[in-house]
Amino acid sequence: MASIARCLRVARPTALPAVVRNSISRGVAARAFSVTASNALRKYTKEHEWIDLSADKKTGVLGISEYAAKQLGDIVYVELPEEGKEVQAGDAIGAVESVKSAADINAPVSCKITQVNLVLEEKPGTINQVAEDDSHGGGWIAKVQLTEEGLKEFDESLMDVATYEEFTALEGEH
Repeated sequence: MASIARCLRVARPTALPAVVRNSISRGVAARAFSVTASNALRKYTKEHEWIDLSADKKTGVLGISEYAAKQLGDIVYVELPEEGKEVQAGDAIGAVESVKSAADINAPVSCKITQVNLVLEEKPGTINQVAEDDSHGGGWIAKVQLTEEGLKEFDESLMDVATYEEFTALEGEH
């Protein structure tokens, strides 16, 4: 199965990038009814996964970005990761299927899966509505415990919000 980024290159409608750039530029703080505060410790991968790191820098929550959710279209199925599984950065941990394509969900950092969002089994479209919401009813995929290597990857390999916005704007131009 292809990564989210590769599927977006195939499935991307040409008129959507301007709309997506406008919604991405609002950032996390634009979520009107979220109980989760804006998190300065959110970072993104080039494959369009995100991870929120907790204040203790030991645990986090991950999912796919709003940009990816919009590009994929209506998500109809989510294959959730296995709880307790230890993964390395870049490992496929699950998958999303939409009306346009299917894509792997990759681990943004090395970590152990501690909990999965079971809501997505019954309501996969939640990702389309609130992809970057890590609250109870949000579209997050999994909660994780970072390894030391994972924390280093978080600090050194991932993009902050501003860098990710620039990255998606450039992707939209191609």
